[in-house]
Amino acid sequence: MSDLRDAALESKAWPFEEARRLAKRYEKAAPEKGFVLFETGYGPSGLPHIGTFGEVLRTTMIRRAFEVISDIPTRLICFSDDMDGMRKVPGNVPNQDLLKENLHRPLTSVPDPFEQFDSFGDHNNAMLRRFLDTFGFEYDFYSATEFYATGQFDEVLKRAVEKYDDVMKVMLKSLREERQQTYSIFLPIHPETGRVLYVPMKKVDRENYTVTFDDEEGREWTLPVTGGHVKLQWKPDFGARWAALDVDFEMYGKDHSTNTPIYDRICEILGGRKPEHFTYELFLDDKGQKISKSSGNGISIDQWLTYASTESLSYFMFQKPKTAKRMYFDVIPKAMDEYHQQLRAYAGQDAKARLANPVWHIHAGDVPQSDMVVPFSMLLNLASVSGAEDKETLWGFIRRYAPDASAETNPQMDQAAGFAVRYYNDFVKPEKTFRAPTDLEREALIELRDILRAWDGPLDDEALQTEVYAVGKERFEPLRAWFTALYEVLLGASQGPRFGGFIALYGVAETADLIDDALAGKFL
Repeated sequence: MSDLRDAALESKAWPFEEARRLAKRYEKAAPEKGFVLFETGYGPSGLPHIGTFGEVLRTTMIRRAFEVISDIPTRLICFSDDMDGMRKVPGNVPNQDLLKENLHRPLTSVPDPFEQFDSFGDHNNAMLRRFLDTFGFEYDFYSATEFYATGQFDEVLKRAVEKYDDVMKVMLKSLREERQQTYSIFLPIHPETGRVLYVPMKKVDRENYTVTFDDEEGREWTLPVTGGHVKLQWKPDFGARWAALDVDFEMYGKDHSTNTPIYDRICEILGGRKPEHFTYELFLDDKGQKISKSSGNGISIDQWLTYASTESLSYFMFQKPKTAKRMYFDVIPKAMDEYHQQLRAYAGQDAKARLANPVWHIHAGDVPQSDMVVPFSMLLNLASVSGAEDKETLWGFIRRYAPDASAETNPQMDQAAGFAVRYYNDFVKPEKTFRAPTDLEREALIELRDILRAWDGPLDDEALQTEVYAVGKERFEPLRAWFTALYEVLLGASQGPRFGGFIALYGVAETADLIDDALAGKFL
């Protein structure tokens, strides 16, 4: 353990850099609460999405890194802002009219349109917990509604009354003049309609901890700020929650970064210590636009997991979190192959290199071995030339290439074969475009075909690659033009696999037949 800790204290992997920064928070003394608290927030106005996964995953990676360098216990809270008013009706749920009748009520007061839970908030919270449990995250779940209603927020709410002017001063600086006229940090819950009211306060009573306001009809009301009668606006709520829970670490997207000074200052005004932050860049769709759960662009977590493993998604999330990245279907094959490359490299690495390897963070140090005897990108090409409709077609080739491999002994390989067939049929097949060879390419293809017809050596990747290379070197400058021709003429794609490995997998005679079919124009 000491060797691991020593390496972790020097590691440049971003989870360890963040963990060391967090550890400095308690260099002099351990936290009075007895643990370091990590938090992630969730707005349950809709179903969990890929951003939720990324936030909890990355926070967990930092948490595990912290546990290597520190003996202080840790906890992770997933906090659901389910007391928020439902401002609009999601378009992808049933019983739209029922939801319209309950607009602006807290999500936990809105009937469940699926008629499975006590409220829409409870339904979405259940989906969130099932979502997190599916991926094996270790966390404690907190509901804002319960937090407010049971009095766990009361002391901070009282301090918000006492420090009302100070908190308002922070908030008003960030608002347009028109908004300043009606803004209050407190949002009362109407005693009759149950709606969350965005109204100015006529009085904030520091002795009785009450607020007085007029509702939309001009009727005056006075409510205690405690006991769930009033909630905080979302920006003050952020800072107040940090103060109430004594949160030590929370990450969020770049779109929140301009609010960080506001959150921090409100936390301090309310008697808390601002937590450590980590701001990550946002994901982009195929057109370079920010991925939004409301617009549905980009790729969902269900879509990713239709075509690739959870681990490949975790690998993608690990990479350069402070850099904006395109997250679309075409990044999946690369993520799959690079994840397994890192798995294979891990076994031969020293402690320093292992802690820099993404797979250490994906698996919290308990790293499995890769049983992928064929890269995922090669499986896609194999599916393409064979027109595979099921993974058994691919296994026919895999077993010939690696006789000891099987679905039972190579479960990762078996899973990947299924992914490859689905990915090929949904993305590769519709985009395949073959072309006829030029005269020079035809000449080279004929020579390669004749070499393969006469081949009596083993199915050796390197030996076959050497022959492919030699045929091209005689004719093409740059040599890459030869390989581009192979891909475009034989596979109907602009790029492809290392061709010697492809021949070994697909078969020497089968590749010769493939060349003949291409030369005869059968793919055009």
